[in-house]
Amino acid sequence: MPQPKKRAARKLLSRHAWITLDGGFAARHCLVQDISDTGAKITMDEDASQLPGVIRMAFARDARTGRSCQVIWRRGKSAGVRFI
Repeated sequence: MPQPKKRAARKLLSRHAWITLDGGFAARHCLVQDISDTGAKITMDEDASQLPGVIRMAFARDARTGRSCQVIWRRGKSAGVRFI
């Protein structure tokens, strides 16, 4: 019988961040609700259903910083991302 997957411990954060799309263009503000070593939950001002499958998230507006993320789920204005 397979072992259940353990989620990485999440830390509540509520910190402002930026999402960049298209190689550094179209920066959008978001709020990182919680974060772990493997991913994060973000909330945006707009509907998260329009996010592409891969984004870059940073705590500064500079597109050269931050981490690439795969969008795992989208619900309303929230999304879950996994760091890649």
